[in-house]
Amino acid sequence: MTNLYFEELEIGSRSTAGPYLLGKDEIIRFAKQYDPIPRHIDEEAAAKSVFGGLTASGSNTFAVYILLSSQLQPHYQVLMGLGWEELKLTNPVRPGDALDLEMTILELRASKSKPEWGIVRNKNLLRNQKRETVLECISTIFVARRPGADAPSAS
Repeated sequence: MTNLYFEELEIGSRSTAGPYLLGKDEIIRFAKQYDPIPRHIDEEAAAKSVFGGLTASGSNTFAVYILLSSQLQPHYQVLMGLGWEELKLTNPVRPGDALDLEMTILELRASKSKPEWGIVRNKNLLRNQKRETVLECISTIFVARRPGADAPSAS
């Protein structure tokens, strides 16, 4: 796996990961531990919900997004995450959905406080096998600069 430094990144470039198959048992197990709402753990109750069937909780969907983030190719020399903005859960995730992640670089800038780090803002789209977006957000991360690299121009 190639780990790209900040200087090797370009606005508009994309990384992808997946698919991740989310099964019924995993949805129920996750929900029982972290989000025990009937529409996530009981098929009869789920059938009567606005979704008309079992769905993964939003936290389960976000957990899959985090997992796939670690598998993105090409991969970056990520030092740490700074946060997420505009997080939206746009469609339900159902048992048997195969989820994939696409991350697109929106902005690159040098860190003023840590010159050996760069700041990268990304648009993230988690989609199912029908290409429906199930989660979207903007993420901001610190990425390592190549040792000895000159300060990049701000974008």
